[in-house]
Amino acid sequence: MKKILIINGHPNLKSYNFALAEAYREGASSTGAYVEQINLAELKFNPNLEFGYTQRIELEPDLQSSITKIMAADHLVWIHPVWWGGFPAVMKGFIDRIFLPGITFKYRENSLWWDKLLVGKTARIITTLDQPAWYYWLYYSSPSVNQLKRSILGFCGVRPVKVTYLGIIKQANPQRRDKWLRQIYQLGRTQT
Repeated sequence: MKKILIINGHPNLKSYNFALAEAYREGASSTGAYVEQINLAELKFNPNLEFGYTQRIELEPDLQSSITKIMAADHLVWIHPVWWGGFPAVMKGFIDRIFLPGITFKYRENSLWWDKLLVGKTARIITTLDQPAWYYWLYYSSPSVNQLKRSILGFCGVRPVKVTYLGIIKQANPQRRDKWLRQIYQLGRTQT
């Protein structure tokens, strides 16, 4: 049985991103997959990596639980809006606090190289935009996706990482939003 973890990076519990997360969950669950979800909006933690990597900050219980879920998952599904070209601050803080040396990667002594501690996991990024996906890709080079896909997940060994862009959200009518929900449900069924 495949273990799937949905990580919802939207800070608003009533956002469309939550409907997308539920659609993926329902699709994956319908195949018998084991699905867990982390809603960053519900976690209690300090998003500031106050001392960088020079001094370890005690991890709050919600972050400890999140690490356990990430390590147990086979497939990670990241859902987030694009704000100012990136993801919400709470999501950046979540990543800063738990994607740490010794947890998701490990520096090698006297080397420029590192060990990737999330090898064997795959991921899907589902991102919502208030611009066409082609414009975000062509004009801005998809900065939030590049950061999450390459600089974070790829750095830690997660591959492949597939991407689904949904936009223009603010102009989407109910029929378009329903179509996207059906699309994400099907992604959940295929677990890719």
